[in-house]
Amino acid sequence: MEKKNPIEEARRYVANAEDVIKKANYDPELKIYTDSKYVKMAGNTLWNGCLIALDAALDIRKGKGRPSIEKYKEAAGKRDRKLLAAIVAGYDFMHLTMGYDGSKGKKTCDMGFEYANDIINHCAKLYRELVCA
Repeated sequence: MEKKNPIEEARRYVANAEDVIKKANYDPELKIYTDSKYVKMAGNTLWNGCLIALDAALDIRKGKGRPSIEKYKEAAGKRDRKLLAAIVAGYDFMHLTMGYDGSKGKKTCDMGFEYANDIINHCAKLYRELVCA
């Protein structure tokens, strides 16, 4: 069985989230999505894609238990300060505001997608460095 490239897999999650958010029924007059269920699903899908990319780039899944957001922030701070800033903001937009709260604002959701792409692109660079080393 061929091992998947984690960065490509993370980008696949973003594509899946784009399909999901379309089901949230955007109301252009109000500039919101009308169904928070799909906003939550899209936010969680985005964040899960980011975790796949972060795991590949930062290699922090060693030890017992699952890593906390603090472990990701600590590892990112040591490798790339821009990645750290994207993680902090992205966690807030994707995981908390979209995923937990189901915030239906279009701008909020757009920022979630933007941060997901930023995180994955930063991770792609770091992952290439690890693979080529």
